[in-house]
Amino acid sequence: MKISKKFFVIAALAGTVAISIAATFPNEAKKNNLKVLPKDISHDDLEKVMRGFNNALGVRCNFCHAASATDPKKLDFASDAKPEKNQARDMMRMTLKINKKFFEASSPNLLDTAMAISCKTCHHGNPHPKETLGAPTMPPPPPPAQATPAPAGK
Repeated sequence: MKISKKFFVIAALAGTVAISIAATFPNEAKKNNLKVLPKDISHDDLEKVMRGFNNALGVRCNFCHAASATDPKKLDFASDAKPEKNQARDMMRMTLKINKKFFEASSPNLLDTAMAISCKTCHHGNPHPKETLGAPTMPPPPPPAQATPAPAGK
């Protein structure tokens, strides 16, 4: 009887330790299909970057992320079905390259709020940036000059 009592005490202690360890290190969902962002980015940092896109472009998550095939009410974050997602990746690469080349950011990071160029620089809260950099009230350019006909008789 003493053996079984010891066994239950040891089993209870082992179970308590196992549960404590599991609670200390929460199982983060594995992030799939990260091509520009670091593969080891934390969930909180990934959300900060995504919320930054929401703010800079005035869009919601479904602007870039496709609906899940199994549950259309949920998003499939790993899917590349929407072309906007690859466009966003290209824009991230461009932004990082500009900050590194022209603003001497030795290792630019999309989490760095001090980056000189960000999505908001061009988008200003719109899904698509304006095509011109000039003031919105700027008049259109004049038509091309037409050749004047040569005077008659010459």
